[in-house]
Amino acid sequence: MLVHAGEKRLRTGGAVRLPIFQTAMFAHDDGPLRYIRYNNTPNQAVVCAKLAAIEQAEAAIVTSSGMAAISGALMSVLRPGDHFLAQNSLYGGTHSFVTTLLSEFGIDVTFIDADDPGGWKDLVRPRTRAVYVESITNPLLEVCDHEAVIDFAKANGLVSLIDNTFTSPYNFAACAFGFDLSLHSATKYLNGHSDIVAGAIVGREDLVRACKRTLVHLGGALDPNACSLLNRGLQTLALRMRAHNANALALARFLEGHPATHKVNYPGLTSHPRHARARRLFKGFGGMISIELCDGLPAATRFIERLKLPLFAPSLGGVESLVTRPAMSSHASLTPEERAAIGIADELVRISIGIEATEDLVQDFEQALGTS
Repeated sequence: MLVHAGEKRLRTGGAVRLPIFQTAMFAHDDGPLRYIRYNNTPNQAVVCAKLAAIEQAEAAIVTSSGMAAISGALMSVLRPGDHFLAQNSLYGGTHSFVTTLLSEFGIDVTFIDADDPGGWKDLVRPRTRAVYVESITNPLLEVCDHEAVIDFAKANGLVSLIDNTFTSPYNFAACAFGFDLSLHSATKYLNGHSDIVAGAIVGREDLVRACKRTLVHLGGALDPNACSLLNRGLQTLALRMRAHNANALALARFLEGHPATHKVNYPGLTSHPRHARARRLFKGFGGMISIELCDGLPAATRFIERLKLPLFAPSLGGVESLVTRPAMSSHASLTPEERAAIGIADELVRISIGIEATEDLVQDFEQALGTS
């Protein structure tokens, strides 16, 4: 499916690979209006069909970034005066968007403990329209009660949205599971090669159509070359995710057993508070780990400086391993007080495990944690 879904059987000029249609528009005599901003060009159409197929969804659109997908989706299902519920441990960019720009548009958010379904009903208002969660949270690797989220949304007539970036559709087909909209920073695992910025909205056809209308006005479409690269990346998603899953699990087990670590967050560990839930929900546990070291920020800084394989850089989900501190990257837009309230310490280190040889990664992390 990942290789062939969305690919045209009638190959243009006999080309095995879909050509990059490096044109902003198409002539009227070639059929209905096709224009990049309208998200209806050949390269966009192929990758959208592939995304819908792998999430087992009705429709999909690609966007110019993950935040374009998140903002476009929320601004399509919410109107001024509306209210929605959101998980209380979100990616920093999402948190800033919903607490600043959406608030300026008259849209209110209440943050919920996504692990406590019993408390959600009391927070519903007459104009509550949606509930928003992450499949695995960034950067604390929490796994909320996704079954309860879907049941709650259906019982209360809410649109259910999930940021499915950390798991990818390989580990969790969120739409097939029951979510109305699955959102991705396609910059990450979907592309997998750290060479484009892109996003995706996948789900119910009526909601995706509404998102498309919103993004036509906001100008959030993805260009043909980036679509081609994303399509290439999707074709190897299963192969890459199996390697990410295996490497991260092996490294998490090593880190948990090391005396220099104070805390290791990874849902594949039996010590994770929601390990049983993650096993039930996901095919694999993903490639993301976060840790705190026993000696705090100085130890974290020293550890990062000593690593040889992972690059000290933001983002995640590529074939290469990356390491960063969320306090200075993904959650830098939050105040220290806001970070502390959701458990993100300054010394927290987030690790995106790539597809390097497992033994090479373990050896590198072992030397970086050394005391000499």
